[in-house]
This record gives sequence, C-alpha cells and structure tokens, in this order.
Amino acid sequence: MSFEAVMPPYNASDPTARFLSSSCFDFLLIELVPMAYRVANDLEAAALARERAGFSGDGDGDGDESEESESGSGSSEEGDEESDKARGGIGSETRGASGLGSGDVADDREEREAALCRLEAIGYRVGQGLVERFSRERPRFNDTLDVIKFICKDLWTLVFRKQVDNLKTNHRGVYVLTDNAFRPFSRMSAQSSSQAVIGAQPFLRLPCGIVRGALAGLGISATVQAETTELPSAIFQIKTVSAKT
Repeated sequence: MSFEAVMPPYNASDPTARFLSSSCFDFLLIELVPMAYRVANDLEAAALARERAGFSGDGDGDGDESEESESGSGSSEEGDEESDKARGGIGSETRGASGLGSGDVADDREEREAALCRLEAIGYRVGQGLVERFSRERPRFNDTLDVIKFICKDLWTLVFRKQVDNLKTNHRGVYVLTDNAFRPFSRMSAQSSSQAVIGAQPFLRLPCGIVRGALAGLGISATVQAETTELPSAIFQIKTVSAKT
C-alpha cells in the first residue's frame, strides 16, 4: 500500500499523525453505501428470525415443548430460507446501490432511509473528530462565514484532496458549496445518464454527515443536504440553525 504525503497546512512531522492512502479512502467511500444496505438487510432478517423463533417457542407444558420443538425445527428452516432470500436481495452490489429487495416498496424505502441515516451518523462522528484534531492550533473563528471557509478549504483538502470550487451565501445562514470534481465520484462509472446520477445520490450522505459533524464540533448547528445533477460534480447546501435564547 502506498501512502501519500499529507498536504499543507498539516504537519507531517507530527509523531501522532496517521496517514492513509487516498485511493484506499476513495474505494472505502464507494463501498460504504452497499455495506450499509447489507447491514440494514441483515439486521431486518435477524429480527424476523428472532420473531419467528419466539412464536414457535411458546409452549404450555414439557410434553408439548418436545412436539413443538420438532415442528419448530421446520419453521426454523423455513425462517433460515427466508432470511437467506432476504440477504440475497441485497447481496449483489445492492442492485445498483439502491435495492433492498424485500418486495414491499414502503418497507424498502424505510430500510434504505435507515441505512442512509446510519451512514450520515458515521460521517457525523468522523467530522467531529477531524475538526477536534485539525482546528485545535488555529485561532478562534470570528463568525460562521469563517467556519464555512475552513470547511471549504482545510477540511475539504484533508478529506477530498482539493478545495471546494465555489461558495455562495445569501448572508442569512444559507451556504451553497459546489465541487465540480467531487473525489468520491471520480472512480465511479462515467455514464452520462439520469440513472447514474440517481445511483450516485446515496453516496452523498456520508459527506453530509462529515460536514454536519464538523460544524457541530465548531459550535454551529446546521442541516446539510447534497445533490448531483451531473457526475462528477456535487452541490452541498448548508442551513445554519439559529441558537434559541
């Protein structure tokens, strides 16, 4: 594995510094979404299996338990089969990183959202840890705009090896960050189709979590949304939440 030198202003002589190949990190970002879908599906299958086992294990007496144990073994096998089927619905790269394959559209939507929320929560913790480490030697930020500029330059360079290409604000708490060559999209298929754009949307949830966690670590509550209309660009919208006194 090759390790790339960290870019300024980060001190490579720091004995506690840990560096990771940016290529490995790119592939990790790509694999996190299918992994989150598989985890959500496996958890759902395990919950269903436990529920079936609970129903089949109810008995009134010792004699009945043995009889129900024999019949329960059959239901257990059926449960295992259905669990395997459920896992198979997401096993093959999540059917283009979007299918949870339970058959029910509403259930699929809920499981997909649960998986994406889990990804955003992971990103949130990552963002908090990053700013805690890499902003500790910086002077105190004067206002929210300075924090956003830190996200656009320092944090983006640290995570995505480049700065944000464009920053816009209405000066009322809304900031729009545009990355014309978003690094996690650089290794994806370059198909110029709407299907490719839709398939790329879930991969923005982890970066949204990173940005939101970084802002929270710097004392700013905000909502972060992202979209892409043409690969490999990405647009992030940050809306700060005013503190209530």
